[in-house]
Amino acid sequence: MQIILKWLPSLGARLSNERAAIWGRRVGWLLGSLLRYRRAEVERTLRRCLPNRSAAAYRALSAGSYENLGRVIMETLQLTQLDRTWLERNVSLEGLEIIRQALSQGRGALMLTAHLGHFQLPAMIACFFEIPITVITKTVKPAILNDYWIQLRRRYQVKAVPHRGSFRACLAALRANEMLGFILDQNMKRHQGIFVDFFGRPACTSPGLALLSAMAGSPVIPVFCTRRPDGHHQITVQPALAPPPDRQPQTIQRATQAYTAIIEAAIREHPEQWTWIHRRWRPQPLALDQAPSGQAPPP
Repeated sequence: MQIILKWLPSLGARLSNERAAIWGRRVGWLLGSLLRYRRAEVERTLRRCLPNRSAAAYRALSAGSYENLGRVIMETLQLTQLDRTWLERNVSLEGLEIIRQALSQGRGALMLTAHLGHFQLPAMIACFFEIPITVITKTVKPAILNDYWIQLRRRYQVKAVPHRGSFRACLAALRANEMLGFILDQNMKRHQGIFVDFFGRPACTSPGLALLSAMAGSPVIPVFCTRRPDGHHQITVQPALAPPPDRQPQTIQRATQAYTAIIEAAIREHPEQWTWIHRRWRPQPLALDQAPSGQAPPP
């Protein structure tokens, strides 16, 4: 296993953008067309979330989503090449001054993001702009890949806290005036989340981002990374959102709904670059008070 771990950075260092794109398409084809991993489910979800399109359009969006997943895998290997020259050649960053302005207030900032495009890239390049960052992570399987991911984070000065039981550590990062990365498009178990509207259906969502913002007085800054047709990465920083005024359930609900709407808008601009294989809507509300915005769940 250690030999494999040592081999991965070497492979990444030799992987050109062209080869990453080619192999990414092949991996995507393998998952989506040959193995057809959740392919029918993905296309049903696309029809529900993005109605009134042709069958060919849904097939293209589905294939694009699998290709994006394959390219993210290859681009993750490429992260070993990160330096200022690589950044100047492959990445455009818009809105950096928004982050600097937020951190100048001394209360840290929360980065709202999603599994869109090369979603790991914004955190990995933060060190090149002297932005201290902590991310909330899950353990990756198999263990060999998790070890590789840990090595990458250390290399680029990205601190990490586990996604469970880390609320105090997250608050500490914000109070140390760091940026805290928070991916909000993942499904939550019914007892762990709150329901908000996402593409017209209730989606169980973590209230943690809104609660952290309210408790620490830290702004929330949407940051998304998308891929241009030529493979160039576009990182867009949107205007900062003020912290919720209190921690009342209705306030946290409204804030979480607002954050989710921002994610939905970003996905609608680049639907082929989101991970539609994720079962985002698996639990549905059981009672009136669990439905988004206090509305009853659909029959």
